[in-house]
Amino acid sequence: MQATAKKLVTDLESIKMAIAAKMDSAGYSSWIAPLKFDVSDTTLSLIAVNQFSADFIKSVYLNILQSVAADFNLALYIGTGIASQNISHSANDNETKVFIPTTTPVTQTSIAFNNFITSEENSFVLSACRKLASGSASFSPLFIYGSTGCGKSLLAECINAEAVGRTLMMTGSQFVSEFARSIREHSIFAFKDFCRNCDTFIMEDVHILAGKRATTEEFLHLLMDLRGANKNIVLTANAAPSNLSGFDRRLQSLFASGLVADIAQPNKNVRKTMLVRGGVSLDVAEMLSGRIAGDGHLIAGVAMKIKTYSELMNEKVTMDVAEKLLTDTLQKNKTPLSMIKTMCEKLGVSFDEICGAGRSRTLVRARQIMMVALKSVTKLSLSEIGRVCGDRDHATVLYAISQIEKAKSSDLILATEIDQMIEECR
Repeated sequence: MQATAKKLVTDLESIKMAIAAKMDSAGYSSWIAPLKFDVSDTTLSLIAVNQFSADFIKSVYLNILQSVAADFNLALYIGTGIASQNISHSANDNETKVFIPTTTPVTQTSIAFNNFITSEENSFVLSACRKLASGSASFSPLFIYGSTGCGKSLLAECINAEAVGRTLMMTGSQFVSEFARSIREHSIFAFKDFCRNCDTFIMEDVHILAGKRATTEEFLHLLMDLRGANKNIVLTANAAPSNLSGFDRRLQSLFASGLVADIAQPNKNVRKTMLVRGGVSLDVAEMLSGRIAGDGHLIAGVAMKIKTYSELMNEKVTMDVAEKLLTDTLQKNKTPLSMIKTMCEKLGVSFDEICGAGRSRTLVRARQIMMVALKSVTKLSLSEIGRVCGDRDHATVLYAISQIEKAKSSDLILATEIDQMIEECR
């Protein structure tokens, strides 16, 4: 009898090894390893903790499992049953059928894409979001990155509101918190089911997961399973996948395997439109749009402050009142010298080097970019631009402009960087 039991254990281990050899390690450890294996008569039974897990495994891994069972001359059964109660409770509480998050995920709202004020720079990412929400996208994940206040969350909320099918939207902080709780309360499989039971999965601020090894490993399994089931994935972060720290190469590669799109900060026209929609008069919005930073949160705060002041003081906010009211927020008028110093920081060169006689390739290109920016945002003559850039002559500035214009026609990245720099100088 002992010999029979030993042979059965050996056969089960051989079956597991055969399945693992035909699958990726993430899928095996996430879905197959937790199953209870049993061989009875001529049937290999794989017992899942709940029906969702059983259905998911059938839809994704059935062909592989049937092939391995056939190799051992066995029929295959995948389902739930009384045998599932023998699974160790240290892994999961099998009585947990539904995972209930302590922090409620974002529900679908009335926010629509028509509410998103866009610019030419963001037309690509907006079109990508619309296509994914319609259910006709061929890319997944959609990875949106940009600085704070540029509109990542609003786009994610628009997708959540208009996506076809069931959506699940959560922040990186919520995922970390709920994953930790599922481990603590032995409900890890219910948590897995909860995250996978959707047609579109949206996570904001994915960079918050950086450095959390167990969490990022679980997140990797989640993304691979969602992709394997042809589900839509939307991720937002403050940096491009290649620039995210605290993630291993597998996750960075997966982030970049779909469509990566950056979102630019609100330009002057977008800022003005946002202020007008927030209740600011057109003339005041025109003045403020050129003197506040391109941060959507800040712009919303400015509009709220003006609106609240008008309601409480029962008076119309004029340009003079707005300037006094927002002294802590408005940027001082920029001078050519201050613009150059700001661009020096952006380009990683010093002001003294720009004004000096250095002729390295990096310095020359930086000077040329600054000359083009000054030409675009100021009324300075070419000779005056040359003087503020280290006493260069008229011909040098003219040559610099022609060189940059030629480079922009063949280098889209350079063209985008220069356009953003010009916008920041306005």
